[in-house]
Amino acid sequence: MGLSDLVYRIYEKRIQRRLDRGRLPQHVAVLMDGNRRWARALSAPTSSGHQAGAEKAREFLGWCDELDVDVVTLWMLSTDNLNRPEDELVPLLGIIESLIQDIAATGRWRVYPMGALDLLPPRTATVIKDAADRTRDLDGMHVNVAVGYGGRREIADAVRALLHEHAAKGASLEEVAEVVTVEGIAAHLYTKGQPDPDLVIRASGEQRLSGFMLWQSANSEFYFCEALWPDFRRVDFLRALRSYSERERRYGR
Repeated sequence: MGLSDLVYRIYEKRIQRRLDRGRLPQHVAVLMDGNRRWARALSAPTSSGHQAGAEKAREFLGWCDELDVDVVTLWMLSTDNLNRPEDELVPLLGIIESLIQDIAATGRWRVYPMGALDLLPPRTATVIKDAADRTRDLDGMHVNVAVGYGGRREIADAVRALLHEHAAKGASLEEVAEVVTVEGIAAHLYTKGQPDPDLVIRASGEQRLSGFMLWQSANSEFYFCEALWPDFRRVDFLRALRSYSERERRYGR
């Protein structure tokens, strides 16, 4: 261990000691951004950046588990990402599949699909569904895997599902219109029944949501970190938690 590693280890422990455990987030959502830039900076193949990002996601889940976070949402692939060149997309999907299988294989965490699985290649959709089925009855941390996810698509899917549900019961157009409420739409989101994210973290220095959890993040706290996702350290996570714990949440009031 080098001197800088030792200093960061001491710093980590200092931050963690001072965290108010009663003010930590119940649900943390993460935009794992910067994998391609990380690879370019090293003159490495793009796939190596995605692989490094997957390894960081495994680490991150361990950090969350240690601190008793109940729900973690990992944005792994957006609907826009599906338009990337095949020579990048195919390896990326394979890395995502392996990551999700590894999360399920821990035997501790519940995997929950979050996205338009119908847009994904059959193999990827099957891997996600199988992981969810295998972990459904576990009591551990709930891990949302957002693959083929877009915030606008999610809201459109929720409204469509709500309308179909009531139309199937023979409701008139006027009756259906009455059920298009905040509560009605929320009950058909990908994350129905879950708490909204308390804290949304984005790596890579970008300060925007890019369509991530548009509905659920209405009252979330945000933390933007300069580090590219593969370089995101435990101390960066602890800083995010410290920042969150020091804020006064007003929920729009």
